[in-house]
Amino acid sequence: MSKIADLRTKSDDQLVADLAELKREAFNLRFQAATNQLERPARIKEVRRDIARIKTLQTERSVAAKA
Repeated sequence: MSKIADLRTKSDDQLVADLAELKREAFNLRFQAATNQLERPARIKEVRRDIARIKTLQTERSVAAKA
């Protein structure tokens, strides 16, 4: 199952919680990158894309609710 399919099964509250966690992780990864302690540089890209997926899904849901 794809990541977006997994996210679609979650409630709005779960998505908000996941988004907050991913933003926290992105901050920590940026901090590690700045201090040259980053173990997996590709993780930054993964986290950014996951954040974008969640935001896109939230936008889709809000547009659908207005319609």
